[in-house]
Amino acid sequence: MDLRVMGFDPLLNTFYHILDDETHSANDNKSNQARTYVRDAKAMATTPADVKEYPNSYVFVMDMPGLKSGDIKVQVDENNVLVVCGERQREEEKEGVKYVKLERRTGKFMRKFVLPENADLETIKAVCQDGVLTVTVEKLPPPEPKKPKIIEVKIA
Repeated sequence: MDLRVMGFDPLLNTFYHILDDETHSANDNKSNQARTYVRDAKAMATTPADVKEYPNSYVFVMDMPGLKSGDIKVQVDENNVLVVCGERQREEEKEGVKYVKLERRTGKFMRKFVLPENADLETIKAVCQDGVLTVTVEKLPPPEPKKPKIIEVKIA
């Protein structure tokens, strides 16, 4: 059924105009920010993680099958945000080979974790073994309680 017959012609023209403007404004900062946000959200949704708290540390565990250490980036941004990101590449296709089924995920991955204030940012360790990335963040020792200041009383 033609929507123009039902009186939606002005609405469709407006919709097409918006879409046309959107494709022509690729350099527009807002649309670039939106694309980055969607890409980051997708990458974060496809990267599951386990987070454990021990008495002296926090441990983040993520499956990274088939990745080398150079494919994974672990960093701490401002505001104590631990970021684990990278990209999983598909194997180069060999001549004469065709895929029958593709189920393994490829593309960018990312996870962000806000670290608590007692995280020791200087002693973070990241180890990838057997396709499992383990990031260990040691805890800072609790601050010692302030001792009362004793003031000597002099006789006048």
